[in-house]
Amino acid sequence: MDPSQYNHMQGMIASMMGIFLLIGLAFIAFFIFLFWRILDKAGLAGPLSLLILIWPIGLIIVTCILAFSDWKVIPAAQLYPGLQPYPPPPPSYPPPPPTA
Repeated sequence: MDPSQYNHMQGMIASMMGIFLLIGLAFIAFFIFLFWRILDKAGLAGPLSLLILIWPIGLIIVTCILAFSDWKVIPAAQLYPGLQPYPPPPPSYPPPPPTA
């Protein structure tokens, strides 16, 4: 391999590593943003999402916190509080035989 080709190849590899590093940082920042929003909506502290920076153990810890904690949210009001979503079941099925 020609030395100029070798230097050109080193430059390409270095620039690709920089691009991959930027994409990885953007990916991690996006994950932190998503988990921050999820934790806020669950009624937990948003900064818990910074545990994701301890990859992959932090992601497992945050997921376990979300899975096993009580979500302190107010339940949504029912759309139609007086109506049931389904009709009540029939009193007995099959209907009893008619008596003569």
